[in-house]
Amino acid sequence: MNKRLFLAGATGAMGRSLAPLLVASGWLVVGTTRSMDKVPSLTAMGVEPVVVDAFDSDQLTDAVRRFRPSVVVHQLTDLPPALDPSRMAEALVRTARLREEGTRNLIAAARSAGSERFVAQSIAFAYAPGPTPHAEADQLDVDAEGGAGVTARGVTSLERQVLEAPMTGVILRYGALYGPGTGFDRPTFPGAVHIDAAAKATELAVSRTVAGVFNIAEEDGFVSSDRARRLLDWKPEWRREHGLLSV
Repeated sequence: MNKRLFLAGATGAMGRSLAPLLVASGWLVVGTTRSMDKVPSLTAMGVEPVVVDAFDSDQLTDAVRRFRPSVVVHQLTDLPPALDPSRMAEALVRTARLREEGTRNLIAAARSAGSERFVAQSIAFAYAPGPTPHAEADQLDVDAEGGAGVTARGVTSLERQVLEAPMTGVILRYGALYGPGTGFDRPTFPGAVHIDAAAKATELAVSRTVAGVFNIAEEDGFVSSDRARRLLDWKPEWRREHGLLSV
């Protein structure tokens, strides 16, 4: 496997936490943005920027094929800063579309480029009501009403597409993110996870041989991250500034 990685959604909160870890681990990273204004921030992180819209399948395929990465990482969302309640209804619809159409385009581009591994962001707070802690085999709440249902159906489509693609697929179900860039300084929902710990899980998933679905969340009784602990050697206490913290 070559050390070339295509990071879709490199300027979001997760991308900004993840990209420096990948660069430090020796990956040559191309990162996407839709805005020319964000190109300097990618360059400053050591990432080769590419301005592309995930809904433009031809443009996206051309960008991925030119780089020919062995790994594609899908971190595309379209959510407002700090999950601004006044903007969330429309944002959930846009993000669900990204998870449906954007995922389809990104997988097609990865296949065209001969990529071997595809790692995608999902969420650990879309499970249907039932006994907790939730494990990865539990059902998502696709029959929920309103935004919860829109979100659950969007991530279900994303996960199905990734796991059925003809390459090694990894789904990381992040808990509700908090920490730098998220708008939240501390956990605000059950099954939360610090953004640096989630980024570390992603870096581990990029280079390990494992596949399938992993919960990435702190152990507060809502979801179980035991599979990530065992197979990724991941710990939710990880912080970029200090490595593993004692808790």
